[in-house]
Amino acid sequence: MLPVVPERALLELGRTEGGPDTLRLLVRDQHTRRLLLLRAVLDAAEVADAGVCSAGARGRLLEDWALLEEAERTVAPSASARVGAEAGTYGPVRAGLLHPFIGPWARHCLRGLGAAGGPRAERDTRELNRDLGYFGALAAVAAARSGVPFEVRLTARDGVLTLPSLGSLRTNVPGDTQVRVVHRRQRLTLGQVGEADIVVHLQSGIGAWSCAAAWTPAYALPGLLSDSDPVPLDDLDPYRTVRGGPRHHALSGPVTLDDAERKRWLHAWSGTASALGPGGEHRLAETLSLLRCLVPLSAPPGSEPGGRPGGSCSGTRREAFGAVLSTTPPTPTTFAATLVHELQHTKLSALCDMLTLHRAGPQARYFAPWRPDPRPYDGLLQGAYSHLALADFFQRHALATAHPAHRDSAWAQHARYQEQVRAVLPILVGSADLTAQGRQFVDQMVAVHERLAGRPAPRGQAARAAAYVKAARALWTQRHAPAE
Repeated sequence: MLPVVPERALLELGRTEGGPDTLRLLVRDQHTRRLLLLRAVLDAAEVADAGVCSAGARGRLLEDWALLEEAERTVAPSASARVGAEAGTYGPVRAGLLHPFIGPWARHCLRGLGAAGGPRAERDTRELNRDLGYFGALAAVAAARSGVPFEVRLTARDGVLTLPSLGSLRTNVPGDTQVRVVHRRQRLTLGQVGEADIVVHLQSGIGAWSCAAAWTPAYALPGLLSDSDPVPLDDLDPYRTVRGGPRHHALSGPVTLDDAERKRWLHAWSGTASALGPGGEHRLAETLSLLRCLVPLSAPPGSEPGGRPGGSCSGTRREAFGAVLSTTPPTPTTFAATLVHELQHTKLSALCDMLTLHRAGPQARYFAPWRPDPRPYDGLLQGAYSHLALADFFQRHALATAHPAHRDSAWAQHARYQEQVRAVLPILVGSADLTAQGRQFVDQMVAVHERLAGRPAPRGQAARAAAYVKAARALWTQRHAPAE
């Protein structure tokens, strides 16, 4: 049953905005869906054929769930304080289950559990066991943060045991291996056969420290504002990107950061709030409300060190609400624009989970000035929506700054995004596949575009933007127009 979306929220989102109540509505709905996904995994394991999910794997899931329930019942007050930065208003158990990567993990499990019974390839069985084993790590972390003593055995995958929000252990063997994990008095003892135990000390917020070289603590950037929660910069979790490589046409792969790269991230992040502000207070507000995790990506092939124009990429994953994937941002303003862009996709995807904006099919046939390939209607809507927000963001920057070079750069960015959106709005507006709510949504986009047109970019900037879009359309037509 789809939740009701108030008209006020629909209109706000159509303007690429969203007040506190609207943003809370999106977050609450996505959190509910995440918990339902988790329940679906447990139910699927319960009814799965023994050839798909063995009795041992099913029993281990129940043990992990029991540990979570014990943690939920016995959260120590001091533990609640320690996870406040990570969990917001949630305790350690709920915070762990609502992490963005629970979505990708649950979908992996459901695909594996939904397989037909009978003989299975060894690789498929191994992969499902790995997926289900991740739940044990989640349960162990929640129990440790709640102050519950326990002893469990977890499986390190490919020589790495990841404890979400705490860190990862590199084992003494490269393949999958068992690790004994004992929690007593805010210390984790990690034991491997033939190796000395490693002691890990829990700490406030994200991460846990150890003097062992085999342990890598999880890392977080400080709060965007002085009183806001830290934001995990996660380069450890096995579900942070799509298994087997990103599916998005322009995304590079995951990367593990060194100290120098972390400093570059911190430098850009430290100025991001100031860069978001001139683009509209609502941009800062939506970042604080929606962003739960950043995932670093490697530079695309052919990029130069330090990042040249075109040598970066970013993206979101619909199943990982709250996570933004990005290469190392070169400047705070660039990072702010990346967040504006990607969080529009986050908002629109969440809205589309709650209601139907259109009934267009998946055929890729439309021209989009920001892509070389034909786009389906939904992709065109997503792209136009994020580019419209950027047109607004950079126009506000251009009007707010007194620095000539910064103003010229902002006008150039605004003009290009405004012209790109202008090129596709007729397709969006003219579609017979729009629902009544979709029509309201797109009409708000048109109203924003018209408002922005009332304060146009300087003539030279506008002319160059129009020429750019015209050239992109000509090239696209040459490549994709049907042969006569």
